[in-house]
Amino acid sequence: MTNSPFTPGIAPARLPAEALAENFADLHAPLDGHEALVAADRCYFCHDAPCITACPTTIDIPLFIRQIATGTPEAAAETIFDQNILGGMCARVCPTETLCEEACVREAAEGKPVEIGRLQRFATDIVMAKGAHPFARAEATGKKVAVVGAGPAGLACAHRLAMKGHAVDIFDKKSKGGGLNEYGIASYKSTEDFAQSEVDWLMKIGGIRLLTDRALGNELTLGELQSDYDAVFLGMGLGGVNTLRANGETRDGVRAAVEFIADLRQADDLGALPVGRNVVVVGGGMTAIDAAVQSKLLGAENVTLVYRRGREAMPASPYEQDLAASKGVRFVFNAMPLEVLGNGTATALRCEYTRIEGRSVQGTGETFDIPADQVLKAIGQTLGATPDGLLIEGGKITVTGAGRTSMAGVWAGGDCANGGEDLTVTAVAEGRDAAEDIHTALGA
Repeated sequence: MTNSPFTPGIAPARLPAEALAENFADLHAPLDGHEALVAADRCYFCHDAPCITACPTTIDIPLFIRQIATGTPEAAAETIFDQNILGGMCARVCPTETLCEEACVREAAEGKPVEIGRLQRFATDIVMAKGAHPFARAEATGKKVAVVGAGPAGLACAHRLAMKGHAVDIFDKKSKGGGLNEYGIASYKSTEDFAQSEVDWLMKIGGIRLLTDRALGNELTLGELQSDYDAVFLGMGLGGVNTLRANGETRDGVRAAVEFIADLRQADDLGALPVGRNVVVVGGGMTAIDAAVQSKLLGAENVTLVYRRGREAMPASPYEQDLAASKGVRFVFNAMPLEVLGNGTATALRCEYTRIEGRSVQGTGETFDIPADQVLKAIGQTLGATPDGLLIEGGKITVTGAGRTSMAGVWAGGDCANGGEDLTVTAVAEGRDAAEDIHTALGA
C-alpha cells in the first residue's frame, strides 16, 4: 500500500525496518526451563484454587503448574489442552491480570501473582513445537456437523466434535482460519505466525475440513446446512461495525479499527503499511487499545484515544491502559465525537465533553478539536445479517444452556451469541461446551 493524494497525512515507512522489528517483537518473552521452575515454585497448589474458578475454561491450574514443577511439561500441556485446545493462544492474549492471576492467592497476599499465563505458554509451546497431537480421534460415528466460523469458538467446537468421532466441515468467509486470533489481535501478542501454526496443529486431530471463502448468506444458507448436516454450530463472530454517529464519518481517513488491525496482521512488510501522523481512536475496549498502541508503534507522532466515559468504566483492563500509556498513547476521557472535520479528507475530530446521568451519557455542550488525519472506530461490532428464524436479543443470537439457539439442531457460541465476555478464552469454552451438547443430542 502506498500513500494517496486524498489522504496526505497517512503514509507508510514512518519508521525504519529495525525500529518496526523491535516495536513489534514478542510483548512477553517466553520463559526458559529454569525460569519456569522458579515461577512454578511460587504456586501454593491450593486445594480449592480460586484461579480455576476465574478461568472461563476451568483449567486445573495448580495441577499443570505442579506438573511443570516436577519436570513433566508435556503432561502439563495435556492438562491445559484437555480443557482449552487453544491454550497456546490464550496464554498469549488472555487478560490474565483480570482472570486467573487476579484471583491468585499470591496476588492477594503479596501483590504479585504466580505467572500463570507465561507458565501455560511454556508448557503448550513445548508440545506444539514437537508437532504431535496429544489426543486421538474416536471411532467414526457417521455423523456430520457444520461449523460456521473458524475463530476460537468454531475451532474449539470442531476439535471436540472430531475427538468424539464426528466428521466436521468448518466454513469461514476469510481465506485463512483463525478468526480474530488471525485477524484481530495485536501483532506483538501473537508473533511468528502463531495463529496459523495453532490452526494447523489443531487440525491434526483429523476428521475436520476447513472450507475458506464461504460466508453464511446467499451462497451458503442455514437451511442448506440443516439439510446436509446432522447439526450446525454458528461461531462466525461479529461482522459489522458500529458507526460513530458523527457528521463527516465518510471522509477519507476514517475507518474501522478492526480493518486497520487486520491489514496490519496480514502485512508482509510493516514498513509498507500507511499510518497517520495524528491518529485518533474512538472507543474503550481491547480493540481500541490494540489499534492505538499499534498506530504508535508504526510511527504515528500523536495517538489519542477518546472514550465517552471515565477511566474506571473502560472495558480494557488497567494493565492494557498502562501499556498504551507507556507507548505514548494519550487518553481523553468523558468525551464523544461530534464531527470529522476536513474538506473530503479528515483533518480533525471535533468532540464534546460528556457527563454521566444514571446509566446514560449526556453531552455538556462544551466542544474541542483534536488534529486527526486518521480516525479509527473501535466502538463495538454488530452481528450483521442473520438467517430468518433465529431469535436475536441485544444484537446477538439468543442461546440457552450450552449454546442451543431457538432453532432445533442449531447451536451458537463466541462473540455472535449472547453468552459471556467477548474474549478468546470465553469463546473457546462456549465452543467446547456446545460440542459436548451436540454430541449428546446426536446420541452417538
